[in-house]
Amino acid sequence: MNDNIEKKAFDFCIKNKHRYTEPRKKVLQIIAESPKPLKAYEILKELGKVLNNPKPPTAYRAIEFWHNKNFIHRIESLNAYSICEAGHFHKGSQFMICSTCGDVTESHICKLPQVIKQSTNKVSFKTLSWNIEINGICNKCN
Repeated sequence: MNDNIEKKAFDFCIKNKHRYTEPRKKVLQIIAESPKPLKAYEILKELGKVLNNPKPPTAYRAIEFWHNKNFIHRIESLNAYSICEAGHFHKGSQFMICSTCGDVTESHICKLPQVIKQSTNKVSFKTLSWNIEINGICNKCN
């Protein structure tokens, strides 16, 4: 796993008095090291290779923990998870998804969260999270 992500995760847990358990560490590691977004059952399968017979709730709780803490993103249309590549663990995410090869790239339009906040504030809407998925054809497939 990227040492920087592991250190941020460890420091975050210590600072906020969360347990940095082996399943949480391994789930984050599995997601961080994957070249593509992973579905929950794929994470569970990989977790089984490094932990002794993990039960599905163990994996799901770890996934939910990191997702709620904004270390990973859920790609809604794929029902899959990927590491937050931006490193600033924002509450929203933007992805470009290639319709041909399935490649997923996290977009870093850092002004977008402020635009969304301004727009929702105008109508007194409190945003809890947001996810934007842009479907198209990547440079490799174009």
